[in-house]
This record gives sequence, structure tokens and C-alpha cells, in this order.
Amino acid sequence: MNTPRFDLAISQTLRSGTRSFQLELKLQSPCQQLVVYGPSGAGKSMLLKTIAGLNRPDAGHIRLDGRCLFDSAQGICLSPQQRQLGYLFQDYALFPHLTVRQNIGFGLQRGWRNPARQRHDAAVDYWLEAFGLTAQAGQLPATLSGGQRQRTALARALVTEPRALLLDEPFSALDPSLRQQLRAELAELLQRLRIPLLLITHDADDVRCFGEQTLYLQDGRLVEPPASQTETSHG
Repeated sequence: MNTPRFDLAISQTLRSGTRSFQLELKLQSPCQQLVVYGPSGAGKSMLLKTIAGLNRPDAGHIRLDGRCLFDSAQGICLSPQQRQLGYLFQDYALFPHLTVRQNIGFGLQRGWRNPARQRHDAAVDYWLEAFGLTAQAGQLPATLSGGQRQRTALARALVTEPRALLLDEPFSALDPSLRQQLRAELAELLQRLRIPLLLITHDADDVRCFGEQTLYLQDGRLVEPPASQTETSHG
């Protein structure tokens, strides 16, 4: 039997005052591109942060391509850096005081020192060119278009040669025409890189483009999608 690319068993409760939210899911998937679909507040971002190591589950395990990132029974919990995952935040989380080149190169630095403005790195140069950002290399994020900010964030996620890519609503901040263009660019890129992808979204077009396997998350649990959602994601 082949090792599943995604093998997750996560039990986690978040509490805020008198309110609590519970994420409870199990899945094994051989697919390279996994899309988790569902409404706002379903726990999608919480799931991605847990896989990335930004949240620690109460119990369970997280394995990607047979590599164990977390296992409560064995006492394994790799740091976000040790997990070697490329994570694209919904708001891109670019450093406003760093140039495009510095933002992309940040993940290659040891510690928290900012990359030098004039430093050139072959890997950074490669992704600047690949995403058409060479002319913007010296600009700050505030001067970029939405598409350029997204490309910068994606280049930063990819420059470290991650073992998998985690994308949180990657196209939600873009206008429809740019969204369509960047979906196509990302699909072509993933075809070349052949790395596992976990994408979370509430957009049916993302499901159609990237959903090799689609899971529906609601109230912290994987459930059968409502009939209307099934029609949307396969229409």
C-alpha cells in the first residue's frame, strides 16, 4: 500500500472566554492536490495553522508524504521551520519595511535578521524572474498591485524549496480577472514543481481548478457537502 501524501488525525479545542471551538478530523489521501472547502468560521484557517505548526493539537498526528510532523502519542512536534512547509497567508503577511527582494529572501536567513537590501541570491533572482517581479525587486509592498503582492508572497513560500505548499484563500483579495490569471499561473507552476498542495477556500472556482480531491469542512468537522455546494463544485 502506498504511503498517503496527507495523513491527518487532529483533535484541538480553542477557547476564548466562555466560547470554544473544536477541530476534530481524520483523513488519509493519496492525492497531490487537496482542497478543503467550506463556509467562513468552519475552521479552515485553524486547520492550516495546525499543519504548519503555528497551533499545537491536543491529540493526534500530522504526516505529510510519510514524514511525521506531529504525534502526540510519540511526543513529536516539529517547529514550523523544521516542517519545511511553504505557507501563503490570506493577507500575504509581507513585511512592509522590506523590499520585494528582501521579503522573498527572508526565509533563507538564519534567525530574524533582515536580508541586506543589495544582497543578491541566485534562488531569489530565479523567483523574481519566474514571477515577473525583477523590475519591482527594490519596491516596498505598499507600492505593489494586489497581484504583485500575491506573487511576492508565493515566491517567498517557494524559495526555500518546501516539502509541501499550504495556501489560505490565496485569491480572495484579487479582482475576478486577476484571480483567473493567477489561478492559471499557479496551476501551471504546481504541474512543474510536483509538490503536495493543501489549499483552503470558500470559492468554487478554486475547487474546480485545484481540487484533485475536495473535502468539505463545517463546524470543525469533515462532512458531506450540502447538495447546492456539490453542484457548485462540480458544475
